[in-house]
Amino acid sequence: MNIVIAGDGEVGFHLARALSKVKHDITVVDPNSELLRMLEAESDLLTIAGNSTSLKTLRQANVQKADLLISVLHEESINIITCMLGKRLGAKRTIARVSTQEYLNDTNRKMFSGMGIDELVCPEKIAAQEISRLLTKNTATELFDFSNGLLCVYMLRIDRKALILNKTLIEVAKEFPDFGVRTVCIIRKGTTIIPNGEDKYLFNDLVYFIAKPEDVGKIKEIGGKGDYVTKNAMIVGGGRIARRTAMSLHDKIELKIIEQDIERCNRLANEFSDVMIINGNGSDISLLEDEAIDKTDAFIALTPSTETNIMSCLYAHRQGVRKTIALVENVNYIDISQDIGIDIIINKKLITASYITKFTFEDEITSSKWLSNLDTEVLELIVKENSPITKKQLKDIKFPQGVNIGGVIRNNVAIIANGATLLQANDKVVAFTKPESVSKLVKLLN
Repeated sequence: MNIVIAGDGEVGFHLARALSKVKHDITVVDPNSELLRMLEAESDLLTIAGNSTSLKTLRQANVQKADLLISVLHEESINIITCMLGKRLGAKRTIARVSTQEYLNDTNRKMFSGMGIDELVCPEKIAAQEISRLLTKNTATELFDFSNGLLCVYMLRIDRKALILNKTLIEVAKEFPDFGVRTVCIIRKGTTIIPNGEDKYLFNDLVYFIAKPEDVGKIKEIGGKGDYVTKNAMIVGGGRIARRTAMSLHDKIELKIIEQDIERCNRLANEFSDVMIINGNGSDISLLEDEAIDKTDAFIALTPSTETNIMSCLYAHRQGVRKTIALVENVNYIDISQDIGIDIIINKKLITASYITKFTFEDEITSSKWLSNLDTEVLELIVKENSPITKKQLKDIKFPQGVNIGGVIRNNVAIIANGATLLQANDKVVAFTKPESVSKLVKLLN
């Protein structure tokens, strides 16, 4: 696929990096020539330094032959103009990053479609949806469903209470013969491991399991996690993500929002009559103590400062808060933040890149999700008629490096895969894979 990406920072950078691994032909347009030099140093991408609203620049990027034009600059008006111009020049499909809430309702989406913009992507909305969803799944650090919830991928941090700590996958399988859950990926100190039977579960590992929804309780059991209900949450920062999170949660749990800007506090107070709005500095420990942080179930740090979010979450964790969520915009801090114990990391750049990549898939891929470190993704793929993969059991198939089949959906019934599983035509397969192995896996299923 020929893809043109217009950006002005790390969203475009990470999107280009991710898509280039899947062997698309990528052209990146960015006004920042220094960032482009960094991108060129690690990839074969074509880069153009310039303004994406310039017809000359768009033609230079060969947008007239683009299968997909993606504009993800910080300024939404530039993204809208870029996509409108690109469509008129011949781009087959366009995606624009926006922040304005009113653009996202169905009526306005249709209006933008008539203007040549096929998809609108709002990072703040995606981030708020992720926060709201994870707050309802109390022990999960990451959770996503496939095939309308028939299979779910559940990520758990291994702590000192875990029953599987320092045991190999084989030992756990013998100790829990009716487990019915498959370990498909381990992230250890920022490194992704596609495990085999001899790999061990170590302290602070982030482990991805695949299970049927009714078996998720087994994961919590071996992880030594007790269930609990989130009754209240404290949000530090009153920006767009906080507002959208409050919109989703204010009628479900008790919320407090701490915001330093008085005008923003007033706007939030006018919008949410059932949310306590506090004007103050969310990194002020005495304020957090006054607001009973030790009696808070969930703490969500969404200020513009990554460092403030990390430090305030660590303090909340120290005070006994069961779930901490930090907005970490500096990608280099993600692994460190996970290692030091912050439960959930939200990064708008990676979330947006993950969301947009689904528009680049071939027909065989019906769903996808990037893991938090962008080195592995989970795909749902369809097995085609006469595929060679249907001729042998999984244990006898030579899969591309970095591929692990976790589950199968057959006739609307979920199956946890094992070595004896024999795939059939029209099965939906949930697979963990390195980006560079996606095209090989798709070929194997055809």
